[in-house]
Amino acid sequence: IPAIHQKLEADGTEKVEGSMTQKLENVLNRASNTADTLFQEVLGRKDKADSTRNALNVLQRFKFLFNLPLNIERNIQKGDYDVVINDYEKAKSLFGKTEVQVFKKYYAEVETRIEALRELLLDKLLETPSTLHDQKRYIRYLSDLHAPGDPAWQCIGAQHQWILQLMHNCKESYVKEQKGKDTLLFYLYRCNALLHSPMLDLDSDVRPSPIGHLSQTASLKRGSSFQSGRDDAWRYKAPQQVVFVEKLTKLVVSQLPNFWKLWVSYVNGSLFSETAEKSGQMERSKKNARQRQNDFKKMIQEVMHSLVKLIRGALLPFSLREGELRQYGGWEMKSELSGQWLTHVIQTVRLSSESLTALEIPNDMLQIIQDLILDLRVRCIIVTLQHTAEDIKRLAEKEDWVVDNEGLTSLPSQFEQCIIHSLQSLKTVLDCKPGEASVFQQQKTQEDVCQLSIGIMQGFIDCLEQLSTKPDGDIDTSHLSVDVSSPDLFGSIHEESSLSSEQRLLIALSNCRYLERHTFLNIAEHFEKHGFQGVDKITLVSMESLKELDQRLFEMYIEFKADPIVGSLEPGIYAGYFDWKDCLVPTGVRNYLKEALVNIIAVHAEVFTISKDLVPRVMSRVVEAVSEELSRLMQCVSSFSKNGALQ
Repeated sequence: IPAIHQKLEADGTEKVEGSMTQKLENVLNRASNTADTLFQEVLGRKDKADSTRNALNVLQRFKFLFNLPLNIERNIQKGDYDVVINDYEKAKSLFGKTEVQVFKKYYAEVETRIEALRELLLDKLLETPSTLHDQKRYIRYLSDLHAPGDPAWQCIGAQHQWILQLMHNCKESYVKEQKGKDTLLFYLYRCNALLHSPMLDLDSDVRPSPIGHLSQTASLKRGSSFQSGRDDAWRYKAPQQVVFVEKLTKLVVSQLPNFWKLWVSYVNGSLFSETAEKSGQMERSKKNARQRQNDFKKMIQEVMHSLVKLIRGALLPFSLREGELRQYGGWEMKSELSGQWLTHVIQTVRLSSESLTALEIPNDMLQIIQDLILDLRVRCIIVTLQHTAEDIKRLAEKEDWVVDNEGLTSLPSQFEQCIIHSLQSLKTVLDCKPGEASVFQQQKTQEDVCQLSIGIMQGFIDCLEQLSTKPDGDIDTSHLSVDVSSPDLFGSIHEESSLSSEQRLLIALSNCRYLERHTFLNIAEHFEKHGFQGVDKITLVSMESLKELDQRLFEMYIEFKADPIVGSLEPGIYAGYFDWKDCLVPTGVRNYLKEALVNIIAVHAEVFTISKDLVPRVMSRVVEAVSEELSRLMQCVSSFSKNGALQ
């Protein structure tokens, strides 16, 4: 209408008020006002509906954000952490930098719940015990949630402390159990002593002797405990220290691999997801790992040191300082473990070392375990030789004085077998596993083993001397094991009991001769076979000591046999006031010579009965002594008559 009005004015048609266009405009305005009046309420409802529709569209479009706080809580309760992380990443990309107040309010709620999730995941990560799979999963979650600090390193530190705590708790539990068991065993010991004292030898040495117990070594190598026919079988169960070492090493071998693998994953970045890799977090973690290599090395070394010192506290307490002994010891060491149990422990520690080496842990971190194994091997050898020396001393109780065709008793053979069994029990200890050093690399060990070996040989020599010089009434037959149904029972005991001192000396001399020519040389070969050092010295010293004993016993026997014969010559010569200057015509050999010859023949018979090899040595000395005495007596005669000279 305004356009038409302007056109008319331009044409000069409409020049007065009240024109047609003006009237038309007024009519239209009145119509519009009337329409507004009529439809105002309807239009208001329409605007309100449009506003509501727009609000619903906004809610529908951004319902993800508005529902996210509640969804996060629900998914956390269900453990769907991956869903939570994905939703959080989506919300962060959409609304992380929004300026809309409503969005900022809801996004703040999301951040609050995510922070609570970070704390929850960190608690789960540091919770022990935990599997390596769970640890990696929680670290990845925390990484994706951009948790502050270094959760992976925190987990490594927590695992380290937990392993150390487990090790010390293991020690404490076994120490307490040992003390409780000792109390119980003492009570049972007293009961057995009172009820079965005639039947049970409870005060005897429970450590099995090497003689006659070869089967026990085989069972021990299989990891079993000693077997015994006694009713009180509890005495042969593994000592607490042995069980503790097995449990401790099993604990470390089961826990350390995951600990090491966690570190390896931390170093190579495999703990993190692709999201972390894209964000550069993986590179930062690798950098942190490189900076913390020395710290982790100290952790491994601390675990190794604790393992070694706990084992030393149980088995080698003398190798710890006083302060360390209070922390790692506490065991009641009533008696030292036998060589057989130490061998079992060495095998256990060796297997643990092999398992740890398989993890590709650097050798310098495991060297302390090799040092422990070396000390255990040395101690096992020392203890075994000490116990062998004790067994050798008790061989005197096993002498039955039954002589074979060569004039020997079973004693030299028992001695040799005892040594051989002892060395065989040490074979696995003496053998060097990969990475191990020889037990004889240290000069002190060589000297100690050499002295102990000499002591063993000397102990048997002393045993021979004790047996050969024991008074007649001191012969102990209580150790004999004889079948009471045997018809030779009383004859056997009588035969041994009737042995004279001279006969025992001859038997000892025969044994000495065999020892010098065979047994000691065989033992030297076994020493060399097992790698012992200083075998020549052991053999030389032992041979010298044996020869000294042999000479002493020989002189004693000659004194027993030759002196009476020699002593009877002079009284026999001058019996009946015999005078070389005034004697009758001799009709035969005088009685003193006959008596001397008979006594010499008796000596020959006695020696020949025991050992014909000793006859030349003994008889030459006896005849020599008699001849020297006769020569001396003849030289003392000032002159002879014709009959005296003939006599």
